[in-house]
Amino acid sequence: MPTRFPLFALLGLVICAQISCDTDTDNTPQEPQLVFRFKFDSQQERLDNFGQPVIVPQGNAAQSPDFNKISAHYVELIPNAITQLGDGQLLYRAPETTAGGGNAIDFSQAVIVGEHEIFLSVPLSSIAANSYPYIRISLSYQNYNILFNAQGFNQLTGTLASFIGFNNYLTTYNIGNESVAVNGNRLQGYWGFETVVNVLGQDYVSVTEGQVPEGFITVPNPLASTSPIPAGSCLVTGSFEIPLQITGNETENIEVLISISTNNSFEWSDPDGNGQYDPLDGDVPVDMGVRGLKAIVQ
Repeated sequence: MPTRFPLFALLGLVICAQISCDTDTDNTPQEPQLVFRFKFDSQQERLDNFGQPVIVPQGNAAQSPDFNKISAHYVELIPNAITQLGDGQLLYRAPETTAGGGNAIDFSQAVIVGEHEIFLSVPLSSIAANSYPYIRISLSYQNYNILFNAQGFNQLTGTLASFIGFNNYLTTYNIGNESVAVNGNRLQGYWGFETVVNVLGQDYVSVTEGQVPEGFITVPNPLASTSPIPAGSCLVTGSFEIPLQITGNETENIEVLISISTNNSFEWSDPDGNGQYDPLDGDVPVDMGVRGLKAIVQ
């Protein structure tokens, strides 16, 4: 049976609870932040390593993946086109480790987010007052769905985990439903592909792993002639639609949307020329790099 209270006692409890809540509330103003979120855009221009528009080369085919998650390893604001790597305003560098031998990104500590989720938040007071027309972001991990054909089944959906950082230390990682054990380093271009096929009500899961050849991952850098990046990195360079202005007197957050071009960003060799991904018929991934980056101050 419910416990009964007189009305005046109930009112007293409510008032006490309200006072307690008010007392416990932290009214300390939050320091204004520079906040970054990602957007995935399959209609954004498709660029090459030099930031120039490019089509899919003959003999290959490509599709625009349906992105689930992304992660980055490095974020730097660039004040001009001749700023060399590391000489801009460094905002973030993910943890690294030598547990697998050579220095590598520690994937177990990666910040992995979906579209429009907060990836990074940096106090504006820590950023030098300046105008920043460019940004450099080292993308390290992608997880997305792609269409494929296999054994007479067409337009099936599989999930790809793609590691595009310079070097990646992996213990285990999840693709979709399945976990893959590595316990070692994997260079840029390593991938795991999970498929689930339902036959007569029974799900059959398959996982395959592979490696894109060295140097094949596209990393757009429109400043390549004045501000080059190391080979094998995924330091994608892009520009702000309107330069980011930091005055040092900000009182509110600044929100930045990082728009990633996924326009035909998953590319494979296509021997039969049918334009569809047939992994069991000799089609092999050759490029999983994003196809451009632009920053938009909200």
